[in-house]
Amino acid sequence: MPNGQLTRREAAAILDRYDRTSASSTSLSDSQLKAGKKLIFVTNNSTASRDSVYQRLKEFGIAASIEEIFTSGYSTAVYLTRFNKLSPPRDKVFILGSTGIEEELAAVGIEFAGGTDQAFQRQVVEDDFRRLAEESNALSIFGAVVVGMDLNVNYLKLSHAVTHVRNGAAFLATNLDATFPTSGASFPASGSLAAAVSKAAGVEPLLMGKPSPWMMDAILARYGPFDRHRTCMVGDGLDVDIRFGSEQGLGTLLVLSGVSSLEDLENTRYEPEAVVGRLADLVPELQHLDMTED
Repeated sequence: MPNGQLTRREAAAILDRYDRTSASSTSLSDSQLKAGKKLIFVTNNSTASRDSVYQRLKEFGIAASIEEIFTSGYSTAVYLTRFNKLSPPRDKVFILGSTGIEEELAAVGIEFAGGTDQAFQRQVVEDDFRRLAEESNALSIFGAVVVGMDLNVNYLKLSHAVTHVRNGAAFLATNLDATFPTSGASFPASGSLAAAVSKAAGVEPLLMGKPSPWMMDAILARYGPFDRHRTCMVGDGLDVDIRFGSEQGLGTLLVLSGVSSLEDLENTRYEPEAVVGRLADLVPELQHLDMTED
């Protein structure tokens, strides 16, 4: 831990894999909260809104507030309202994704189409091609296309996303992970959907989630500048969590309860400053840290 001190803690390992959350993670969170430290929860899961993450944490007995939760959908909303503000006539967003993105955009007053709208849950027909072809030659109303995890992806939504990106809409991806693990196997994730749009449109997406600096910008927009040398990033993935922490000047702690293993440490560009088997292993170490505020 940098200087043996903690002032903020990112706990992505808690959020990204709810099925692995246990009393041990609750113990860590409670220990930090009782010490008067700020926990910041950061997840690339775009299917969940901040409110749904808050409710899930509450179920596990973890004290948190909405303001302490940062999802890739929320960082996208911050980007579109603070750093690349949409303006008429291109002030609408097309979503290839789920309710987590929709709720965050709606919370800041951004109109959107696609997503979970039942009008897009059907097979494509010839008239769809004609309308999209005509739209490509007219001024589009879409200023951005956001691609996240979409369990109901279809050709119609893909065609809309590609058309709008070709027309100049900002192409934003919440997460570039190609696959996600479940039930002992790997399945296509939001990165695979973003790759499909990118290949067809000929445009690379701008990443909104970790390890992108845009996620840190969302945190800074909420809290303002803080001492990064007294801040520790905790996560279970070398290429996402530890990379994010390293590139943002934070201390880094890898938890071996998720994505990355000890074997992965032998061939990585992003070496953590500390490693623990599980979050509960960190609790005894907290007793030896300087837990005083500046």
